[in-house]
Amino acid sequence: MSDARILYVCARPQREASEAEFVSFRRAMGLAETELDELDLVRTPLDVRRISDYAGVVVGGSPFNVTDPETTKTDVQRRVEADLERLVTASADGGPVGLFTCYSIGVVTRMLGGSVSRAFPEDTGPTQVQLTETGLADPLFGGLPTTFTALTAHKEGTETLPPGAVQLATNPACPVQAFRVGERVYTTQFHPEPTPADFTERMVVYRNDGYFDAGDFDVVADRVLSATVDAPLTLLRTFATRLAV
Repeated sequence: MSDARILYVCARPQREASEAEFVSFRRAMGLAETELDELDLVRTPLDVRRISDYAGVVVGGSPFNVTDPETTKTDVQRRVEADLERLVTASADGGPVGLFTCYSIGVVTRMLGGSVSRAFPEDTGPTQVQLTETGLADPLFGGLPTTFTALTAHKEGTETLPPGAVQLATNPACPVQAFRVGERVYTTQFHPEPTPADFTERMVVYRNDGYFDAGDFDVVADRVLSATVDAPLTLLRTFATRLAV
């Protein structure tokens, strides 16, 4: 197996959404069909020994929330969160470079000593993201515009950064849009992988899950489809390119 291989990690119970997310990540990174592997954590527990086969790991989103009351979390959600924490540890300890997006930014935040809150939700659709000074100098984020459009849909956000984390991106609604811990653990609150068309297809799956008023589907979809989200896609292409060097 090549040292530059990348693993996509699924945390979505809805298989239709996870299959589409896998394709979105693969296309955004410019990888052929055989160049991105998949681990579906919802259905397959993590074998941490497998992680050393990869140069990079990308973790997608989920309808799970770190801030869900423990009494309401299913056994599957608890196991997924525990396995994601093991992935964070593997990356931080010199394993594959990890990019933890959307739901999994909360897992990273909580595990490493920060806090996650329901005070920072964002509506489904495009939002403006600004790089911090640290973000502008970061090897992965530094090639992006200072301000760019990204797609979001989430019910919680990082309230306080973990000790030692450096903030890479922000916006007023959800101040922690991206951070890095060390050199191998990256996070984004926004979705870096979907095109607007991809995102609207995902909206169909989650139409009744409380991310937006189901009756406003067409209005929200029109707003998404009119957005240009080149920068997040560039971020993923850079991620894959740097691992291949």
